[in-house]
Amino acid sequence: MATTPWQADPLTWGHGPRVFEVFLEPTCPFSVRAFNKLDDLLALAGEERITLKVRLQSQPWHLFSGVIVRCVLAASTLPGGKANAKAVLAAVAAHREEFEFTHHASGPNMDATPNDIIARLEHYSGVKLAEAFAIPDLDRETKWHCKYARQNGIHASPTFMVDGLVQGDISSGDTVEQWLAHLQ
Repeated sequence: MATTPWQADPLTWGHGPRVFEVFLEPTCPFSVRAFNKLDDLLALAGEERITLKVRLQSQPWHLFSGVIVRCVLAASTLPGGKANAKAVLAAVAAHREEFEFTHHASGPNMDATPNDIIARLEHYSGVKLAEAFAIPDLDRETKWHCKYARQNGIHASPTFMVDGLVQGDISSGDTVEQWLAHLQ
C-alpha cells in the first residue's frame, strides 16, 4: 500500500529577527490564556520584527492532550496548513471544558472517545480532521515537538523562549506589552 506524502506546516508567524517561542498544551487554562494573546503580540510587535513559533507540549494530566495535539498537527498537514492548526487551537480555547476532565479525572468527558473529540473539533473549528488524524506516521511530528521541548528543559506549559533561551520570568498572566518588553 502506497502512502501519500504529507508535511506539517510549521506553526510559525512573522519573519522578524527576534524569535518568541511559546510551548502550549491546548487544554491547559494557562496555555489558553497565552494562546489568546498571540495575535495581539504579533500585531503589536509587527511581523517584520518578531517570529512567533507555537510548540505543542502534550501533558499526561490533561487526559485528551495527545489526541488534541495530534489533531492540531493533523490540521497543519491539510490545505491551509497552519491556519487550520490555529483554528483547531482556537476551537479548543473557546470550548475548553468540552475537551478536558473535571479535576483531571472526572466529569462528562469520562464517556468521550477519541472519535468524539475529533468530531467536536471538526464541528467547532470547521476543519475536517479525521482523515489527516489517521496519517500513519503523524506521530513523528508529535515526537519532534516533545523532543524539542525536552532538549530545551521544558516540561510544563506554557513556557516561553526568546531567541532560544527559556524565559522563566514570562507568564501567561503578563500583558502583551510585558511580553513585548522581553523582545526589545
